[in-house]
Amino acid sequence: MAELQLDPKPEQGNLRIYIGAAPGVGKTYTMLNDAYLLKEQGINVVIGLVETHGRKETEERIRDLEIIAQHVIPYRGVELKEMDVDAILARHPNTVVVDELAHTNVPGSRNRKRYEDVLDLLNAGINVMTAVNIQHLETLNDAVNSSANTVIRETVPDNFLKRADEVVNVDVTVNELRNRLRQGKIYAPEKVEQSLANFFRIGNLNLLRELSLRTTAEQVSNREAEFRRSRGWEQASVPEKVMVCLTPRPGGERLLRVGARIAGRLSTNWYAVYVSRPTDDKGHGDPEAHQRLEEYERMGRDLGAKVVNLVDKNVSNALIRYAQQESITHVVFGQSARSRLDILLRGSVLNRFLSEVRDVTVQVVPMHKPLKRA
Repeated sequence: MAELQLDPKPEQGNLRIYIGAAPGVGKTYTMLNDAYLLKEQGINVVIGLVETHGRKETEERIRDLEIIAQHVIPYRGVELKEMDVDAILARHPNTVVVDELAHTNVPGSRNRKRYEDVLDLLNAGINVMTAVNIQHLETLNDAVNSSANTVIRETVPDNFLKRADEVVNVDVTVNELRNRLRQGKIYAPEKVEQSLANFFRIGNLNLLRELSLRTTAEQVSNREAEFRRSRGWEQASVPEKVMVCLTPRPGGERLLRVGARIAGRLSTNWYAVYVSRPTDDKGHGDPEAHQRLEEYERMGRDLGAKVVNLVDKNVSNALIRYAQQESITHVVFGQSARSRLDILLRGSVLNRFLSEVRDVTVQVVPMHKPLKRA
C-alpha cells in the first residue's frame, strides 16, 4: 500500500477533500460547482469519476466539464466500469474530480481502493478534488455501527485525511437533510420511509453531523499548528504518545480505532505493540489467532501506527519497559476475557501496568467480536 504522508512533496498535487455527515448533504454538487469555477478561471479541470445517483441538480452541475471515459473491466461474466487512472495520467490535467473516495475497485483494477488511485494521481503532480461521507473514515466505524445499526463496508484510513491540503465540510441541518430525503432528492421513493426510520434517524444524523464538524475542525487545527511551527512562530510542546496493546483475540480492530482517534486528536505519533514469548510457535498452534494478529498489524499500519513486535517471556515487563523508554502518555488496553477469580489468583497485565507506570492515561476498551463485513 502506498505510504501516506502529512505534507506533500513539491512535485505532488494538492488534495482537497469534501466531507459530509451523510448522503445528500451536497458534497458532489459543491465539488462540481468549485470545479466549474476553476474552469472559468482558465484552469485545466476534468472529471475522473462522478456519481450523480440520478439527482437532477447534481447532473446539471457537470455542465461542459470534460469527462474522462471509464475503463471497462470484465468480471465474472459481466463488464463493469471503473475510473480510468491511466487515461487521466496520460491526459495529465491540472485538476481532476474524483467522487466516492471510499469505493472498492473491481478486481483487476490498477489498485484495490479508489483512495489509492487518488494517491497515484497526486504522486504524478495532478491536483485532486474528492468527496467522502464521515462514516467511511476507518476509526469512526465502531461509533457509526453502534448508532446506525449498520456495517460500513468501505472505509478510508484516517491517515489519508492528514494528506489533504484542504478539508471542506459540506453541512446542512438535520431537518433540511430529512426534508431532502422526503422530497426524493436522495433515494428513490420506495426507500424513503425505511431510511427515515434507520440511517436517517434524527439521533444518528446528529451524531454524524457532530463527527463531521469535529473532524474538520481537528484537521484545520492540526494544519494551523504545523504551519505555525514551520514558521517558528511557536515552540512545539513535548509530544504526547499513544500505545495500543495488541492481542490476537477477536475485536482488536476496536483498540486500533480508539488509538488512532486519540492520536488524531492529539496530533501525535502512536504505536501498535504486541508482545510474543520466545516459546511462541508463530501461529502453528492457533493459525486463526496468528492470522488475526497479522490483520491487526496491517490495519495498524494503514491507520498510521508504528507496529512494534516485542519478544519477552513476561508480557507485563515488556509493555512497562517500552512505555517508559518511549515516554508513552496514553495507553489503550482491551478488556480482559479472564474471570475475576483468575485475575485475583494470577494477576493481570493491566493491573501490573497501572501499579508501575505513572503519569499515563489508560483506556480500557471492550473487545466484542466484530461484525462480519460483506
